[in-house]
Amino acid sequence: MSPAAVPFVIELCAGSWIREATRLHRRYLLEVVEACGLCPWALAARLTDRVRVAVLLEDDDALVEPSIAVIDSWAADENVEVGFLIYPRLPLQRADFDGFTARLRSADTDRYRLGEAPFAAAAFHPHAEADVHHPERLVPFLRRTPDPCIQIVRTASLARVRSRTCEGTTFVDMAHFDAGIRDDVGPPLRERIARTNFETVQRMGLEQVRGRLDAIRRDRDATYGALLAAEKSERGDFPRTVQPAGRDLPRREDCESRAACLQKG
Repeated sequence: MSPAAVPFVIELCAGSWIREATRLHRRYLLEVVEACGLCPWALAARLTDRVRVAVLLEDDDALVEPSIAVIDSWAADENVEVGFLIYPRLPLQRADFDGFTARLRSADTDRYRLGEAPFAAAAFHPHAEADVHHPERLVPFLRRTPDPCIQIVRTASLARVRSRTCEGTTFVDMAHFDAGIRDDVGPPLRERIARTNFETVQRMGLEQVRGRLDAIRRDRDATYGALLAAEKSERGDFPRTVQPAGRDLPRREDCESRAACLQKG
């Protein structure tokens, strides 16, 4: 391939990753969060165009500045209540991604006086087994987004969520967000929501919820495997072999037909 063609290939590949990561995340929101009735508020936020998604293609966690730039753009838009920063090419296991999220959170909130940061942040990750021994231990399983991602929620919206009676669960991770908010009566809100999560899964059946999450995961693995195969086909000297989210990708031969479709598109 000629050097002049390299920028076009990089741009084409980036566009494919962004498109597919956005599609997969939308599957999670529609097929898990909304379809399972986990949060009536999630549907309202989407229908009123108050949810944003940004895909960041960094493949190491050295820099938080690109993520901060996205957060700042959302802060300037009063219509944004919830945002998801998605990292499909960041090969971090769950504990390491939690550390990356903590650094990003500090970099963001340290720019404001205490309590004045416009957003709160929490990590979601695709690797979490179902632990049904205690309601709060089940929460990570229900937050198995297709890719590592950070949920950004406007603090004013959190106050409104807290003031309402939740009849379902919420994709807002109150286990973290509620840390600085006191309840005057009864157990903390995070405990109430975790209990409702647990009851919802018991009513639906754990395997039904797991099946929805696993179907999205299989779609993700096949799709990203095809993207990597397409990159290697278009540019044999592509600089990195990426294993998103720390898991082995499908074999190239299993993805050739999918790769051909992506290249034609």
